[in-house]
Amino acid sequence: MMHKRSFLKFSALAAATVLSLPLLAHAENATLKVGFVGVTSGPAAAWGISNQRSMEARAAWLNELGGVKIGDKTYNIQIVPFDDQKDPKRAIAGMEKMAQDGIHYVVGPNVDDGAAAVRPVAEQNGIMYFPYSFPKALFTPPASNAILGMVANYQSGPAIYKYLMENKGVKKAAFVAANESDPLSQRESGIAAAQALGLEVVSGNVTYQVDTTDFTPVLLPVIQAAPDLLVLSGVSPANAPQLIRSARELGYTGLISTETAQDAAVLQEGAGDLAEGFISVGGASTPELASDTMKEFVERYTKMFGEYNDESNTKVYALEYIIETLKANPAAIDNVDEYKKTVDTFEAPNPFMKGDAKLKYVGMTSFGQKRQVSVPLVVNEYKGGKFETLFVGQVD
Repeated sequence: MMHKRSFLKFSALAAATVLSLPLLAHAENATLKVGFVGVTSGPAAAWGISNQRSMEARAAWLNELGGVKIGDKTYNIQIVPFDDQKDPKRAIAGMEKMAQDGIHYVVGPNVDDGAAAVRPVAEQNGIMYFPYSFPKALFTPPASNAILGMVANYQSGPAIYKYLMENKGVKKAAFVAANESDPLSQRESGIAAAQALGLEVVSGNVTYQVDTTDFTPVLLPVIQAAPDLLVLSGVSPANAPQLIRSARELGYTGLISTETAQDAAVLQEGAGDLAEGFISVGGASTPELASDTMKEFVERYTKMFGEYNDESNTKVYALEYIIETLKANPAAIDNVDEYKKTVDTFEAPNPFMKGDAKLKYVGMTSFGQKRQVSVPLVVNEYKGGKFETLFVGQVD
């Protein structure tokens, strides 16, 4: 369970303390403000908290190193956060605040409704934003201001199902979703992907309210359909352990998976050993992939906030892409049209992965244009209180 009040207090204190020191040391530097509009309270809080903390930890580190040189200027990075509370109206207000502050680059929102709601504000005010949500309309022409910050469910879902069919003998799947647009959309694309792979979908119309406390009546007909795989479409970190616990207590012994990122601490607290074997999309790093820079990022993040979320292995990338793309074309600092011109040919070393991995934009297959950051597709299995890597893939 995330403690919002203590997080906000500590986050603000940590950010103020760490960010003020470099600003004093490098007072001659200009300031580059990068916004975050996303959810840091409620059942989905872990998603946005991971975003904000990743940005703050990386910004503090870069400022400590003397700032970031873009063109002939050196900038200190200032993160400007806004909690949209998973409310599209709040997300719009947050993006409007960013526009008023003259901010052209914003990370978030974290959910489909919010990401779609802020599109007009972003387009009218020259803002590029990096949502962690999946509607293709945000990333396909004529839309051009949104860049997907992670692997989408319609990219990870088929990869997970295919792996489980080939390695675990899965033949029958069931899908359960919260009665909200995000999870319902993810269920729809998940069912389509499963059927395209030849899986039999034995249940695909059961929903629940996000404030449900007793999932037994929700899951009973699903379990009775005897699936080999139970997919929790678009499940929030707060609901996942409750659903897992209920399924296991009803006697379900098959596999359980989701295409959304989860929090191991929340699973441990809410489901304990019953969450063993739970499969989810993880952060874009594994011990085998992580560079020394990635390891130091984890150490700095943990020291700054007292804990680490595996999802930040993915969330660290958005700020890095923004900064490196601006370095490639300094004219984009206050002109997102220049940023868009740079996306197609942009390439830079990936500091978070071993070897010669590159930062580059992808998404041609899914969107017909490069509107997605390239991060590894890491799929995790929950074991012994923590995530272990099940397999790693890539999106083109």
